[in-house]
Amino acid sequence: MTTETKETGVACGAPAVLVVQHEEDAGPGLVGEHLAGTGLRLDVIRAWEGEALPASLGGHAGLIVLGGSVNCEDDESAPWLPGVRTLVREAVAGEVPLLGICLGGQIVAHALGGSVARRFQGPEVGAVPLRRLPAAEGDPVLGGVPDGAPAAQWHWDEVDRLPAGAVPLLSGDDCPYQAFRVGSVGWALQFHPEAGGETVASWAVGDAEHLRAAGVDRETAVGSVREAEPELRAVWGAVSEAWGSVVRAHAGASRGV
Repeated sequence: MTTETKETGVACGAPAVLVVQHEEDAGPGLVGEHLAGTGLRLDVIRAWEGEALPASLGGHAGLIVLGGSVNCEDDESAPWLPGVRTLVREAVAGEVPLLGICLGGQIVAHALGGSVARRFQGPEVGAVPLRRLPAAEGDPVLGGVPDGAPAAQWHWDEVDRLPAGAVPLLSGDDCPYQAFRVGSVGWALQFHPEAGGETVASWAVGDAEHLRAAGVDRETAVGSVREAEPELRAVWGAVSEAWGSVVRAHAGASRGV
């Protein structure tokens, strides 16, 4: 996976997005590439290395919370999680564009009063088709996602209860809450729009024992993502840029442009 750094090559005056990264091999990836390509600056906080989160979102036009293997409530293993929840609540209350990815989406749900549980049926991994829900029509970020579009999945936990007021946008046959909207400009995803085949292959190596214990063929899971990668890049690249447009609009409004 391509991991964006604080130095993205974008002009310092460009709108900045705060990115919370939980693990070395779970960076902004394809999402980060598209956002940087459209003129946004990524301020990546490597929380697992001890980099401190800011106390607030001041100076940032958006917030991305990335994925990872820790449980969203495991503050002992990931002592930065309370700070992330605070930033999520600030983003929603202040109408700052928010994007939660996999663990990040679960953190969004949990921080706002929803709940997350271990999947009793085992992990969902590989490329999985999604289903549009009625509320996706006209959504500024996910409105263009076609019914049946594949998404790269890699999760053992899932949101089992949405926060009050959340709007479900995408679903799946094996996971009901694949994407939902919170507030006016917040989105949470259960899947990995940032990941391609190489990234998933590295995760499969690290999770080999867990996959075997769950009866999952890792080669099949990785192969499905590699096969779907052209469509994954097209669909989720467009979604990344749509979210970036929301960020730029927010930044312009904040500056009175």
